[in-house]
Amino acid sequence: MGVKGLNQLIKEHSPDAYKEFTLKNLFGRKVAIDASMCLYQFLIAVRQADGQQLTNEDGETTSHLSGMFYRTIRMVENGIKPVYVFDGKPPVLKGGELEKRLLRREEAEREQEKIKETGTVEEIMKYEKRQVRVSRDQNDEAKKLLELMGIPFVNAPCEAEAQCAALARDGKVFAAASEDMDTLCYQPPFLLRHLTFAEARKMPIDQIEYGKVMEGLGMSQETFIDLCILLGCDYCETIRGVGPVTAYKLMKEHGSLDVLVKYIEDHPDKMSKYKVPENWPYKEARELFHNPEIANSDDISLKWTEPNVDGLIEYMVKQKGFSEDRIRSGAEKLKKGLKGGVQGRLDGFFQVVGTSSKKRAAEPKGAKGKKPKKK
Repeated sequence: MGVKGLNQLIKEHSPDAYKEFTLKNLFGRKVAIDASMCLYQFLIAVRQADGQQLTNEDGETTSHLSGMFYRTIRMVENGIKPVYVFDGKPPVLKGGELEKRLLRREEAEREQEKIKETGTVEEIMKYEKRQVRVSRDQNDEAKKLLELMGIPFVNAPCEAEAQCAALARDGKVFAAASEDMDTLCYQPPFLLRHLTFAEARKMPIDQIEYGKVMEGLGMSQETFIDLCILLGCDYCETIRGVGPVTAYKLMKEHGSLDVLVKYIEDHPDKMSKYKVPENWPYKEARELFHNPEIANSDDISLKWTEPNVDGLIEYMVKQKGFSEDRIRSGAEKLKKGLKGGVQGRLDGFFQVVGTSSKKRAAEPKGAKGKKPKKK
């Protein structure tokens, strides 16, 4: 679910934190991707002409495999080295949110059944998409596909976005990629959104720089996490009557949820419109953001290898019903994209040096006063 209203707040108060990119702008970057989130996207978006999910002759859903295969190839073709991170067990505190999602899926199923005979295709599809969830088998199938493609993946002990952020924070990758804005609570240097969206959607990739977010909001990491909890996260409900604008104002004024909750309790007349939930577990939610359960980045080895073409043919063609020509073609693109590793980016060799307030020049590192030799 992420954090309600955070994206808009950051755009309003920290516009410099945002940059819009296309895939080619990320050439030479390693990126940790929230796998469960993108599999969900593929199950929603990858459809047949009649709007139904892709299936093989045995009726097995293959939308997630199609999306994972072709989108990953597209990234590799553009010089990106992806690593996928899969969710582990959810925190106990997240149980309430997961139960709500289950109830919403059941409600969507009932509504779809009601309009099955009279509803339009669009109406039926709307309720069908609300029932989508990524199963354990689909996660396992995606992992098998990635292994055959030569693309590394990580099994997080808990939340995937926390592990993605840790890999970026520890320098294993350039950025964390997820649609969940709460990824910023784990302090990745950069968060990428829409990375796994298809080009057909014509949505640019958003790069959000954590440092500039904090600078623009004028908050410490501790206050920012409290803001996210107040806005509404997966771990607990929020204070009734508090929207994004009010949440930001209250956190700037009080600095922490501890102070805010006490102020509301001590001023019932002045703060009567705000209702703090009974036994509100905001401190437990805060702890999950400050100290998430993650694997040590030093213990994670990321290796990109040539695809196993024979294995891909056996799995994707013979077992899952994909076109052999398309799978072979995709494997060749992977080979070409991964061969020899990713070339260095220019910004890895050049640094920006100031010459005046209006003019800056790029100079090779360690080559003061000398022009680099032509190659």
